[in-house]
Amino acid sequence: MKEIKIIKNRSDIGAGTRGSDMGVDAIEIAAINKKSNYFDSFDFEDVITENESIYNKVNNSFAKRIDSVFNQCKRLSNHVKVNLQEGKFPIVISGDHSSALGTISGVKAAYPTQRVGVIWIDAHGDLHSPYTSPSGNIHGMPLAAVIADDNLDSQINDVDRETSELWERMKNIGTLGQKVAPEDIVFFGVRDTEEPEDKQIEKYGIKNYMVEEVRYRGLEVCVNEALDKLSDCDVIYVSFDVDAMDCDMISYGTGTPVPKGFDQYEIINIINGLLASNKIACIEFVEVNPLLDLRGNKMAETAFEVLEEVTKKIKSL
Repeated sequence: MKEIKIIKNRSDIGAGTRGSDMGVDAIEIAAINKKSNYFDSFDFEDVITENESIYNKVNNSFAKRIDSVFNQCKRLSNHVKVNLQEGKFPIVISGDHSSALGTISGVKAAYPTQRVGVIWIDAHGDLHSPYTSPSGNIHGMPLAAVIADDNLDSQINDVDRETSELWERMKNIGTLGQKVAPEDIVFFGVRDTEEPEDKQIEKYGIKNYMVEEVRYRGLEVCVNEALDKLSDCDVIYVSFDVDAMDCDMISYGTGTPVPKGFDQYEIINIINGLLASNKIACIEFVEVNPLLDLRGNKMAETAFEVLEEVTKKIKSL
């Protein structure tokens, strides 16, 4: 059994709405209210943040606060890399989803000669670049950075040199160049994308197991297919954005809620099914935003329910 290390990354500067930096604490409060000693049971590390950069004037309108997001991802990458090199299993709990670039870069830095796969459990594709993003929020860009494809065929933004140079540096965190081949990405639950992302999904044939397909064909069938698709990968990273869950059923306590998603039991079974492959090197939980929760602390409570069950599976391997 691998030793679990919790990495707490309280950063929300890649999002358009403030509050996901409090997601880690909201999940810890959910554990306390459940009378769980979960967070006393594992060693943890806190990643230094630059959340104060939210007060800075935004100069990079097509990649907001990119200098600080770059620093944040670089720090997180190093935390993940070191823990993997020490033989530990990192469970990363982050604020906004731009963090995934740091986590994936850390996985690749720890295994530079190995092929890294990604399972992306999310309502969104996050395949934008500064050249295509309608919002400029970097939490919509991590996968574009890890596959090192700016999708210039769909360019709508005239990006300045400073932003372009920082974006190139982001793509080279941990190791130079592409971290993940696009064909080694599998989506679960993606249902809110823009045209530039749709073009990337089509271009690379990225498989998206939508909620209705998983329910119709069977969760186990789809998970096994996903693992088969990534069979040539040596290690796999799993990213769980809580907006993959149905906001009407669970909670609106996340930055970009989307209806008609999974329930928490489906998420638990998907992740546990993936873990059974023994290829999962790291799992990340993102985008719990208690400031947006209309049901008390419901989103964090649900995320903690998933976290507890997934951790039991990791410990059993």
